[in-house]
Order: sequence, then C-alpha cells, then structure tokens
Amino acid sequence: MQTAPKPTSPSHASISVLSRVNIPADIKGLKDSEIKQLADEVRAHVIESVAQTGGHLGAGLGVVELTTALHAVFDTPKDKLIWDVGHQCYPHKVLTGRKDRMNTIRQGGGLSGFTKRKESEYDDFGAGHSSTSISAGLGMAVARDIKGGDNQVIAVIGDGSISAGMAYEAMNNAGDINSRLLVILNDNDMSIAPPTGAVSRHLTKLVSGKHYRNVRDLAKKATSILPEPLQKAAARAEESARAALGHGTLFEEMGFYYIGPVDGHNMDHLLPILRNIRDAKQDKPVLLHVVTQKGKGYAPAENSTDKMHGVATFDVVTGKQNKPKANAPSFTRVFADSLVKLADTDPMIVGITAAMPGGTGMDVFGGVYPERMFDCGIAEQHAVTFAAGLAAEGMKPFCAIYSTFLQRGYDQVVHDVCIQNLPVKFAIDRAGLVGADGATHAGSFDTAYLGCLPNMVLMAAADEAELASMVTTAAHYNDGPIAFRFPRGNGYGVDIPDTPEALEIGKGRIIREGKNIAILSYGGRLQECLEAATQLEGKDISVTVADARFAKPLDETLIKTLSENHNALITIEEGSIGGFGSFVLEYLSREGLLDNGLKIRTMHLPDIYQDQDKPEKQYAQARLDANAIVEKVLSLL
Repeated sequence: MQTAPKPTSPSHASISVLSRVNIPADIKGLKDSEIKQLADEVRAHVIESVAQTGGHLGAGLGVVELTTALHAVFDTPKDKLIWDVGHQCYPHKVLTGRKDRMNTIRQGGGLSGFTKRKESEYDDFGAGHSSTSISAGLGMAVARDIKGGDNQVIAVIGDGSISAGMAYEAMNNAGDINSRLLVILNDNDMSIAPPTGAVSRHLTKLVSGKHYRNVRDLAKKATSILPEPLQKAAARAEESARAALGHGTLFEEMGFYYIGPVDGHNMDHLLPILRNIRDAKQDKPVLLHVVTQKGKGYAPAENSTDKMHGVATFDVVTGKQNKPKANAPSFTRVFADSLVKLADTDPMIVGITAAMPGGTGMDVFGGVYPERMFDCGIAEQHAVTFAAGLAAEGMKPFCAIYSTFLQRGYDQVVHDVCIQNLPVKFAIDRAGLVGADGATHAGSFDTAYLGCLPNMVLMAAADEAELASMVTTAAHYNDGPIAFRFPRGNGYGVDIPDTPEALEIGKGRIIREGKNIAILSYGGRLQECLEAATQLEGKDISVTVADARFAKPLDETLIKTLSENHNALITIEEGSIGGFGSFVLEYLSREGLLDNGLKIRTMHLPDIYQDQDKPEKQYAQARLDANAIVEKVLSLL
C-alpha cells in the first residue's frame, strides 16, 4: 500500500496560518499565497482529527480549497453558505470557530458530522440527506429579496446529489424566479481533459467577469436588430461556444448563467472567478461547475476505491483503519447473503437500491447477479415506483433503502405500491438508532408511517436468524407489499439455518415463559428484554418474553393470551410513538381487553431527535435498555 507522509499539524508548523484564523473574518486580510497555505493546513487538520474520531473523510478532503476560497471571498455568515448532505463540511467547521473541537466530531456531546443550525451561526441549513441545498438556497434568496437585503446565497451540491429530481425542481424554479443565487456544482466524478485545460481555464475566467457579460449583453442587443434567421444563427453559435467551454447548455436552458468547468483545487483559478461572481451582482442564478477529487491530498484516500468516504479511526501515515474484528456478521451482510441464496433458485428476484449499494448490501447481490441489481441513484421516489413497475410484471423486487431515506419515497409507497397492492419487498436497513450519524440517519419512523397503510405487511428482525427467515418470507409473499426492518451493526452470533423457512404471516413466538408480567418485543430489543427478564428472575419476578415478529398484521391471539394470563404487559420497540405499541393498544382497546384492570405500558423512542453518540448510550438515554426495562417492570409491580 502506498503511504503518505504525515501531514504537518498546524500547531507545529513553523509559520502557521490556521493558528491565526478562528473565524472567516480572519481570512480577509490574508494574501492569496497565505490563503493557499491555509488550505493546506486545513487539510492536515481534518486528516489528523478524523484519524482520532473516524467519520467522513474523502468528501471533505475534496473540497478543502473550495471551502477556503468561499470563506475567503464571501462575507459569511452574512452571506449564506449551504452544503448539500453535509458530510463534506469538516473543512467548513475548521474555518468557522470549531477547529479546536474537531476531535469531538460525531462523538457524544461533540460536533455533529453534518451541518446543524443550532451548532453554529455559520451552518445556515442543516443537512444529512441529499439534494436539498438548491431549494433551501432559493428560499433564502427570495426571503432576502422580499426583505430588501443584499447578501449572497451560495449552495454547494455534488454531482451525485444533483442527480435527484428535487435538485432539478429547484433549478427549474430558480430559473423562473430569477433571484440572485450561486449554485456550485462540486463535480468529483470527472476530469478536465488535458487538451482543453489551458484555454478552457482562461476563457472560463473571462466569462465569469463583468466585462464579458457586458459585451455579451451588448451583442445580444445588436443581434436583435438582425433578420430572424441571423438571430438564430448567432444564438446557436454562442451556445456552441459556451457548450465547448463547459457543457452548460442544460443549465442555460433552465435559466442559469453557466460558468465552468473550473479546477476546484487550483486557488489561482478559484479565487478570481469567485470574486468576479461576487462583484457582478448578477440578477439571475449562476451555476459554477467545479471539478474536484475525493480524498485529494492524502494518498491513502486517493488510492482507496471508496476514497475513504466513511472511516473508522486510522493511522495517519498508512491510512490503515482500526476496525475491530466482528464476532458475528452484520445484519446487512446477512440480508445480502440470504437474498443471493434465494436468487440462486428464483430468477424473478431483482435488487434495487438508491445510490447505497455498499450500505444496503446490494453490492454483494450485484457482484453475483449484476444484470439483476439496479442502482437508481439518489432517487428514492423513482426507485420505489421502478420497483412497483417490476412487481406489476411478475418480478420479485427487493427495494433496499435505509429507513431514514425511505421517507423520501413515501408518496410512491402509498400511491404506486400500496393502493395497487403490488408485491414490492422493502428491506429497511438502519432501523432504530444509528450512533454517530445522529438524528438525520436514525430509523425512527418507518413502523409508524408504514403501519397505517392498507395492504402493507410489517416485520422486524430480532436477530440474524430471524432476518434470514424474513428475507425468505418476503420472497415467498406475493399477496401485496411487505417490509422487514433490521438494525445497523453486527448480529448476536445466532446460528442461521442453511435453508431458512418462511414465517407464517402475522404469527409471533414466545421465547421465555413466566407468570407475573409479559414483555412483548418488536425488533432488535429482544436481547435486552431477555437480559431484563434474567435480572428480574433474581428478584423473584417471573417474566414472559415474546417476540412479536409482525407489527402488521398483529398476532392478536398471542396478545390476547399474554393480556389474559399476566398482571401487566409491556411492549418495547426501537421506533417512534405511533408504531407497534400504538397498534397493540388500539387492539386491546377495541377488544375490551383493557376493561378488567390489565396494566399496559409502551416503551418506544422518546419524542425528540436524539444527537449522535455510541448506540448503547443512545438506547440508555432513550430508556430502551435492560436496566430501563427492569425499572419499568418494578414500577408496575
């Protein structure tokens, strides 16, 4: 493996610029040469910080120069700077008063791994999901115009995020409104071809300037007096010239003034172009196309297949990550392997994901069946309806989307899948709390938002063997849509059958029998329930522990038996209010099972957005661990 020299820490550099920069205003008096050095020191600071904490690395390294240049040129926080997704915001945090807290990023009580409004006045819009920046930026620009302000609004969006429909909806609206807005397309999936390099850079600098625009406007006025055929010819000639510069025809058609492509790592190009844009006071939206490289400036990241996008703690010199050996496979891997096994004998099974093949395990499926795996890009709405179309033609689509991202395709789940009762199989990864990614990625709401939909079947896996059975169940179920949720992280070491059997729809199981109190678990809290039962046994309290397996349809027979044979019943789930516990309460109420003094309590996630921390600490804070279950039982007795 190629190694990189250890970056110079700003605190040990002989003449450190970063030590003099605490907020963006401190950059204003720097020479351009010092701004370049500042970018180098920011990169080193990010690398050393993430090496200690883990987190997102490659994306941030790719925008170090762009981030530094933006804060050097624009007057933040008066000028609004919006980062799409936010995982590339580490350099931004270094430059906006948080450099000394970077060793707390994604840690409990520390900095968020994304932009967060309550964390800093420089975080103008919070993000964790993609493709929102242009919409938010346009809203801020229009608000500025209504209030008579004169500040700039800049939205930075990546080439992946701009593939989502929402970004084009926003650009279409922006081109129609004609409010002053700068959209920076951070393109890290292409390169500037050498033959066009020097000329392209020179002409790009020219077209960003006021002089060029004045000449262009004058030329337009001049051509307006020409006969119509000559007007069209002149327009086509200019369009062709600008397209040769930067392929900007699409953005021009949407009403943007297109500039680019620009080398996003070359300060000699970035700084003057951004200054030209700042000073032009353009009365229409501008799109600046910047080309960058993920992982730039750190050899292990540059040479990594994923550009060290998300990393554990690592050695700065070698880039080797400190990943502990797992004693059991991850739930995601169990899902992937189970799906591959089923696909071996069922050619109707296909896999779908929305730009997350690695995160959902669909890369494993695609490695075996590339012609049957479809990555739809950051387009959850399309992915869901695409799956519905496949199901309508007799295929068995497994649509693998994180709980938090499936929210983005909700209307399609309702309108295109459930109303038509199409047998789409939803594999919902990251169910429950997710640790360092915090509130934006927590899978809190899927049981509540899917459980209210007619025709939907809902399952939750308590362990890896149950997950394998649920994948099999979904593959065999063709009477309508079905979803199964499973948590992030590794399993419990439970043996997985070579040939998992399909579960009977709507049937739970009793794991441990007792007399005094019943605990009914839905999903990944089952092990905590069993631990609580063991602790309570030591206090002479006999506990029944049951695994519901299904939230819809409920195992009403099981619930009725538990309610009639115990003094109290507790439901527990790693989801929000309005989910499994609410379904159980509604059934008990409807059937009159609450009329004879049954004590019932529901345990679910608190009605807040929880900040990042280690998952076990998050669940303790949520009062969903074994200790909290014991306390709840004792309070009932």
